[in-house]
Amino acid sequence: MRRHVNQRQAQVLELVRARGSVRVADLARELGISPVTLRRDIEAMAARGEIQRMHGAISRVDPGRAPSAGLAASAAAGAGGGGRGGAAGGLVVGMVVPTTEYYYAEVVRGAREAVEARGARLTVGLTRYLQGEDRTQADRLLSTGAHGLLLTPNWETGSPGPGEGGWTAELPVPTVLVERWAPPGHPAAALDRVSSDHAHGAARAVQHLVEQGHRRIALASRATPTTARLRAGYEAAVSALGLEPAPPWPPAGPGPLSDADMFARTLDYLCEAVTAGGVTAALVHSDTDAIMLIPRLQARGVRVPEDLAVITYDDEVAGMADVPLSAVAPAKHEVGARAAALLLDRLSTTAAPDAAPRQHLDLLPRLTIRS
Repeated sequence: MRRHVNQRQAQVLELVRARGSVRVADLARELGISPVTLRRDIEAMAARGEIQRMHGAISRVDPGRAPSAGLAASAAAGAGGGGRGGAAGGLVVGMVVPTTEYYYAEVVRGAREAVEARGARLTVGLTRYLQGEDRTQADRLLSTGAHGLLLTPNWETGSPGPGEGGWTAELPVPTVLVERWAPPGHPAAALDRVSSDHAHGAARAVQHLVEQGHRRIALASRATPTTARLRAGYEAAVSALGLEPAPPWPPAGPGPLSDADMFARTLDYLCEAVTAGGVTAALVHSDTDAIMLIPRLQARGVRVPEDLAVITYDDEVAGMADVPLSAVAPAKHEVGARAAALLLDRLSTTAAPDAAPRQHLDLLPRLTIRS
């Protein structure tokens, strides 16, 4: 295996020296190897000073020019090849997210502002939660010259399932997980990550409702990557505060439910929880669900907030409801900005990118009270 790697890198070096420069995507196709494999070879060869990296391309080292080392050298080469310059030296940051709408609009905006403030450039790949698309987009961004990745994998529960997500730890460039986490022992647990502490956000909402006199509080959340952490924080707060348990969330049916069926299930659960279960308050994820639920609850005789006090989670549109809703707001903009800064610090250092300890940074959501 090692001999194969050496032969492949020798072939790359021969082609670059013969042509002067070559696009990474073209070279991968010519050699019949994956862009990720080629990027790994390029990292090793650039660290040895055998080639120079540019945006989406590599070039030979000019005779008489002192060889550079590591990613800092490739960043300088990128700046000389038409980058924006500045502190980050023309670095390109790739960002893979499910969407640039709703929640992730602010995450991407925070990352973009932090990247551009450092003289670097952000490129974005969208997955629309399609299976396998996160890896496809990561490979695409790497093949077009990204020096590092901000990555939000399509993990249904926010963390990888059995046998899932190991590829994220094998990427050939520094990578930061954004709004995702991996359990101890999983390969991705060793990656840098920046995320919202959704468990704390849920617990803070429960604590506020208890301060208002409520003793039986429900959590209503359809299945999203956020739900598992919300439920963990909610259950921890209910236990710590000695609250009476709310009726259990209805078990999942034999097959996947449509959006309309899931909405009807949530509505039925909350009506039953209030009328028969003694629930007087609820944390509802998300804002849009809460805004749609409230008039339907009232139509079925459940008054809000007289019979059921509601706090929403996300705070994207809660303040625009006809009666503005109190909401927990994850620090979405700051998550994107902190993740980008962490990645750029690794890319810009003159030391090896992994010289500093990896970091797991959880940002606490804020509770906004509206009357």
